Amino acid sequence: MFLPQRSISIRYRVWRYALGGLLLTLATAISAGNPPVLQLTATEAFERAQQGELTIIDIRQPQEWRQTGVAEGAKRISMYHPEGGQGFVRDVLRAAEGHTDAPIALICRTGNRSSQLQQAMLDYGFTQVHNISEGMVGSAAGPGWLRRGLPVEPCPRC
Repeated sequence: MFLPQRSISIRYRVWRYALGGLLLTLATAISAGNPPVLQLTATEAFERAQQGELTIIDIRQPQEWRQTGVAEGAKRISMYHPEGGQGFVRDVLRAAEGHTDAPIALICRTGNRSSQLQQAMLDYGFTQVHNISEGMVGSAAGPGWLRRGLPVEPCPRC
């Protein structure tokens, strides 16, 4: 069967737009199932923690805690837990009083590791995991906990 060139061109455009619409709908449906990425500045996290609205978890290693101290009131749970991922999750659940929907904020040195761990925790089933994106010492996201002059607790024996 012979179709004029104009008919083929119109069909091609119709299929192209239909396929584009389908892909856009699919992408929207997939992303709708993912919780939004929650970012906080150090100041926002400190204020919310002071108001009892969230628990800050410092995921760095003990030698890092010794170097800079730990954000005031933060729970020290290293992402390099001696019992692996299961030990880490167990201790985070304990800090969140057993609730995967409890608001927590992760902090590391610059926000990189906490960002990666945030996604892993969301994948595990936690629903309100915030990332303190500027970290303790600062990053492109902001000056960091220390440069903002927020309170720290020394940790000489961590």
